[in-house]
Amino acid sequence: MSLRNTEYHWGSVAKFFHWIVALGIIVNGIWGLLMTGMSPSMSKINVYALHKSIGLTVLALFVLRLAWRLFDRAPLDEPAPRWQQLAAHITHGVLYGFVLAIPLSGWWFNSLHGNALQWFKLFNLPALAKKNEDLAHTAREIHEYLFYLLLLVLVVHVGAALKHHVFDQDNVLRRMLPFGRVRRGKTSPGELP
Repeated sequence: MSLRNTEYHWGSVAKFFHWIVALGIIVNGIWGLLMTGMSPSMSKINVYALHKSIGLTVLALFVLRLAWRLFDRAPLDEPAPRWQQLAAHITHGVLYGFVLAIPLSGWWFNSLHGNALQWFKLFNLPALAKKNEDLAHTAREIHEYLFYLLLLVLVVHVGAALKHHVFDQDNVLRRMLPFGRVRRGKTSPGELP
């Protein structure tokens, strides 16, 4: 498997970033939903700190993914009706926006609360805003609503990938799976079987 993308396949670096960021978002999102119901304690503080560190890690990995994407262009689109290709590009753009906005909104919320933001207790990050408890409530709601909106877009994204895989039986999903092999007879234009 190539590190870099080819005209028809995603490379192992792009696949790594895709799946590690997806896993980080899902795990941290579930973690975030569960931690809000905890009673005040030292454990809750540690759980929140871990949630923040994972969120910052997802943000850093996503920025690296964007940098890699600038360096290594995407494969050609799989053959599909123009509206499906356009919908896929729009969905990816919206997903990218949410993946950036959610950790940044959490960082903003943390700053407005006046808390220090540490990455796995190794170093502090600067505040994005001055302490403002009135605005902190709004920032928290924005952070949560962005996550719920991301879930809706993820349902569309995953649903479309499964539709391509199960019903269209093309290589849209297979070429992003970590060990996916393209189906013979379902080659992209110009590619030899």
